[in-house]
Amino acid sequence: MKLKFYIFLFLLTSAVFAQQKQVETSIDTTKNKIGAEFKLTLKTVVSSKSKVVFPKQKTFGPLEVIQSYPVDTVKKDGNYELIKKYGLTQFDSGKYVIPSVTILIDKKPYFSDSIKVEVANVKVDTLQQKMYDIKDISTADEGLGSWWKYVLALLIILGIGAFVYWYVKKRQQKKIEEEVYKTPIEKATSLLNNLEQKELVQKGEIKEYYSELTDIARNYIEEAIHIPAMESTTSELIQAIRTASTKKKMTLTPETVENLERVLRQADLVKFAKSKPLDFEITEDRNKIQKVILTLDNAIPTEIPSEEDELLNEAQRQKQIKLQLKKQRNKRITIAVASVFGLLIVTTAVLIAVKGFTNVKDTVLMNPTKRLLESEWVKSEYGNPGVLLETPQVLKRVDPLKVLPKDAMALIKEMQLFVYGGMTDNFYIAVSTSKFKTPTEIDLAKTLEGSLKVIEAQGGQNIIVKQEDYQTNEGVQGLKGYGTMTVINPLTKSSTKVYYEILLFKQEQGLQQIIISHEEGDSYGNTITDRILNSVELRKASN
Repeated sequence: MKLKFYIFLFLLTSAVFAQQKQVETSIDTTKNKIGAEFKLTLKTVVSSKSKVVFPKQKTFGPLEVIQSYPVDTVKKDGNYELIKKYGLTQFDSGKYVIPSVTILIDKKPYFSDSIKVEVANVKVDTLQQKMYDIKDISTADEGLGSWWKYVLALLIILGIGAFVYWYVKKRQQKKIEEEVYKTPIEKATSLLNNLEQKELVQKGEIKEYYSELTDIARNYIEEAIHIPAMESTTSELIQAIRTASTKKKMTLTPETVENLERVLRQADLVKFAKSKPLDFEITEDRNKIQKVILTLDNAIPTEIPSEEDELLNEAQRQKQIKLQLKKQRNKRITIAVASVFGLLIVTTAVLIAVKGFTNVKDTVLMNPTKRLLESEWVKSEYGNPGVLLETPQVLKRVDPLKVLPKDAMALIKEMQLFVYGGMTDNFYIAVSTSKFKTPTEIDLAKTLEGSLKVIEAQGGQNIIVKQEDYQTNEGVQGLKGYGTMTVINPLTKSSTKVYYEILLFKQEQGLQQIIISHEEGDSYGNTITDRILNSVELRKASN
C-alpha cells in the first residue's frame, strides 16, 4: 500500500510541472460546487478536407458557458483529431442534465451525448469560520499604477524644453535683426567694437585676435570694394586695392595702403611664424585697421543708388536674415535638446540619490518582478483542504487529474491545482491540494524527494536542496525544501539559475503543497516570496 502511495505522490507532483492534453470525450467531473467549472470536451476525427463547426452557444441547457476554449488539432494517421472544450457552471445546487448539442461536419449534423451532473452547496462551519463585515467598495485598478507620475514628469520636462526653445528663439530673433547691418562700414565698425569686448589680448590669445582683426578688414574690402579679399594673399590684396583705386577713382594716399599692408604682414607673422607683438604694437595695429577702413569708405565715390539697386540690396539683406535665422534655429534646437537632456540627467541623479540606482534602473527598464510586486495583490483561498494566501496575481485553476493514470486515481478522492507562470518565467507559483479516500500515513520527506525528481525530469539541473521544519503563523507544522537549480528553456535552450521553495503540509486525509521559484538574486522575487509565505493560512480537510 505504501509503495502505491509514494508512486501516487510522485505522479501528483508531476501534475504541478507537466500538463498533457485532454484526449477523452467527456466531462472532467460530474460533481462540483456552486460556481465551480465543469470542463466539457467534444472530440471528432475528420479528414484534412472536412469542415467542422462546433456550437457557439452561451448556455448548455441549465448550465452557463463561462469559457469557450480554442479547438485543439492533433494529426493522426493522415486524419485530424479536433478537440473542443467548454467551461460550464451553475450557481444553484441540484442535479442537472447537460443536453446533447449539434456538431456540423461537412454541413451534416452530429449529436453529442447528454451528461448528468450534480452541483453541491458549499458547506460553511459557522462555529469555526469567522464572520466579517461587508467590505467597502474598492476602486477598480485602471492599470496605470504609479506610472502616471513618470509620464507627468516627462511632460513637465518636455514643457520646460519647449519653453527654453521659445525663449531662446525670441531673444535670438531680436539679436538677428540687430546684427544684420545696412552698410559694410556699419558692420565693420560694430565688429571692431565687439572684438575689443572679447578681451582676447588680455587673455593672451594674440593669434585669435589678429585673425579676427584682419578678417574684419578683408570682409569690409570684399563687400565695399568688391575684391575677393578673403581668398587673396597679402600681396595679391594690396595689388588689387591699388588697381581698384585707379579704376574706381578712389583718392588713397600711399600711407593708407602701406599701413594696411604692414598690419596684414604682422598678422601673417603672428599666425604662421608665432611672432608676439608688444601691447603697444597691438593697439597701434588695431587703430591702423580702423583708420584704413574709414579712409577706404570715404574714398569710395558716392553713388546715388537706383530703385533697382535698393531692391537688390534689400533682397540681399533679407537673404542674409534668412541665413542667420537658419543658423540660429539650429542653435535653438541644440540648446533645447541639451536643456531637456540636462533636466533628465539632473532628475535621474536626484532619483538615484533618493531611491538608489537599482530601483531607478528597474523602474525605467520596467523590471517584470518589480511590476509584479507593485501590482494589486489579491488574497484568495485555493483547493480543499484550503490554502489561503496573498499573491500579486490570481492563480488560475488547471486540471491535474487528467495526467494521472487510473491506478493512482484510485487513491484520491479529490485533487485541485492552481498556477501562475511557469518554471522558465520570471516568477512561478503553484498551489496543489488533495484528499485521500482512506486514511494514509504521509511521509513529507519522501514527498519532497518525489517533487525534486519530477523537477529534474522536467529539465531542472544541478539541483541543490536543503530542508527544514516549517511552521505557519498559526502554528501549523510542515516541511520546507529550498535551494537553487539550473532550468533549461526548451524553446531558446538558454539556462537560468533559479531559487525555489517547496512547502508541504499533511492532514489526516489531506496534503497541501506550495511551490515558488524565481531567478536567483532577484531581490523583488525574494520580497514577493516572503510576502506570499507570510500570508499562508491552512484549512482543515473537510469530508
